Amino acid sequence: MSQLTWPDKGSATGLIAGPAGALEVEVELPRDTPRGLVVICHPHPQQGGTKDNKVVYMMARAARESGLAAVRFNFRSIGQSEGDYDDGHGEQDDLRAVRDWALKASRLSLAALAGFSFGSAVALRVTAADGAPSLVTVGFPSAYFERNVPRPDTDWLAVFGDADDVIAVDQAMEDVRTLTPPVTVEILEDAGHFLHGRLTDLRKLVAAHWSDKT
Repeated sequence: MSQLTWPDKGSATGLIAGPAGALEVEVELPRDTPRGLVVICHPHPQQGGTKDNKVVYMMARAARESGLAAVRFNFRSIGQSEGDYDDGHGEQDDLRAVRDWALKASRLSLAALAGFSFGSAVALRVTAADGAPSLVTVGFPSAYFERNVPRPDTDWLAVFGDADDVIAVDQAMEDVRTLTPPVTVEILEDAGHFLHGRLTDLRKLVAAHWSDKT
C-alpha cells in the first residue's frame, strides 16, 4: 500500500506515519468543496473493530452529507496499520497522528472527532485533552472511565441504542446525562449495540447534527 496523499476529489486510501509505525487511513470527500474534516475512530481492535465497521462507515457518510471530509483509519495492529494493541493509550496517539496529518495535508479545519464504542472512548479522551469543535460518540462505554467521565468544553452528541447488550447502556446513559454542561443524548429505541436496522436513522441524525453544529 502506497503513502497516502490528500485526494483532490473522491476518496483515497493509503499509509501515513504513526507513533508505532504506519497507519492505514481512508479519506472520503463530499461532492462539493469540504468546509472542514471529521476523524472517526473504530470499535475495539481485539473484538473485530476496523475502519470499515458499518457504524463507522455510516458516520463517515453522514460527514460527507453535511459537507465535511471524512477520515477513517485503522488503529495500530489492524489491517495495514503497524504496532501492537495498547489498551486505548497508544490508540489516542494514533488518533492524534491521523488528525494532525489530515489537517496539514488538507489545509482544512477540524470540525469534529467521532467514534463508535471503544473508538468513542478514544475520541473523548483526545477531545478532553486537546480540544475539538464537536464530538460525536455512538455506543459510548462509560465503564472505561470508572464513572469519572470527562466533560470537554465542546458540543457533544451521544447516541445510544437502548437495547445495547454489549455495554452497560443504562449506566452509560445515566453517566452522560449527569454531566455539566448537558450533553445532547439521542436514543435509538429497540436498537442494539451495532444498530442493525437503524443505520439510516443514525446517518440522518448525525448528518443533521453536523449540519447544524459545525
